[in-house]
Amino acid sequence: MRLLRFLLIAGSAGVAALALAVGSVHAAAPGLARQPASYRPSARFLAEARTALVRYLHFDHPQIDFVHPGSAHAGLAGTSLVGSYNWSGYADTSTVHGTFSKVSGQWTTPAVSCTSEDTLTSDWVGLDGLTDGTVEQDGTISWCFEDRATYFTWYEMYPAGTVEVGTSLEPGDKITATVSRVGTSYTLALTDSTRPANSFTKTATCAAATCLDTSAEWIAERPAFAIGVTPLAAYGTWHLAAATETAAGTVGTISSYAANDEILMVDATDHYYLSTPSALTGGNSFVATWRDSY
Repeated sequence: MRLLRFLLIAGSAGVAALALAVGSVHAAAPGLARQPASYRPSARFLAEARTALVRYLHFDHPQIDFVHPGSAHAGLAGTSLVGSYNWSGYADTSTVHGTFSKVSGQWTTPAVSCTSEDTLTSDWVGLDGLTDGTVEQDGTISWCFEDRATYFTWYEMYPAGTVEVGTSLEPGDKITATVSRVGTSYTLALTDSTRPANSFTKTATCAAATCLDTSAEWIAERPAFAIGVTPLAAYGTWHLAAATETAAGTVGTISSYAANDEILMVDATDHYYLSTPSALTGGNSFVATWRDSY
């Protein structure tokens, strides 16, 4: 699910403008009783939810959708503050093709709270998508479908569609996700150490002229679909840990690379946040927090 490019305004004036516009965090709409999913849906319902999800994301256009830079807190030296309509998290970026050859991270699958509205949240690691037109990525997706929470593991080599794999994923499952590249060959691997049936390793190829490998990302996303961007599922917090990337043959962390972006998800009016990442801990961990759905 690559980032939908729209507008990126750099510099302190742009940061100040969004800081004023976004000023305070918008609270969830009153009167919406969120229903935590404390049970496991039936196999039949999971199959129906997966089918609906595949159709929902059939016309997915996952490129980052930029808004003005801005942040709820001060960024670290060397970190650019970026606003997006559909991503939140961190990314390392380069202007040199082929810079990144591996990205990885670990997390515990968060539980989502559902209402009668269909909502989505997707947590992933990946290469590309921030400054170019492809994404090589894998992760977990939480889908509020017909008032019930469902969870899947998945991978994607955009512009090919999202492929849902594991259907027994549950909140609390321990996830390790990796995307690696040798030349033009990519390996997308995800391990669910709690329920191994959700794990997978997939390989694919992509020409160097198409997959540019100019960014590495650790992202909580609200996916796009045929008629817009989905409402963000109420995921509480997503704890991303043990983040690594390999750039120009050197293994590092998010903060060890010279150019990195802190990405905050903003509503369509640019007035409040939907999802925000914390500052980095140890250069390789952060917490993304759900604020609102749209």
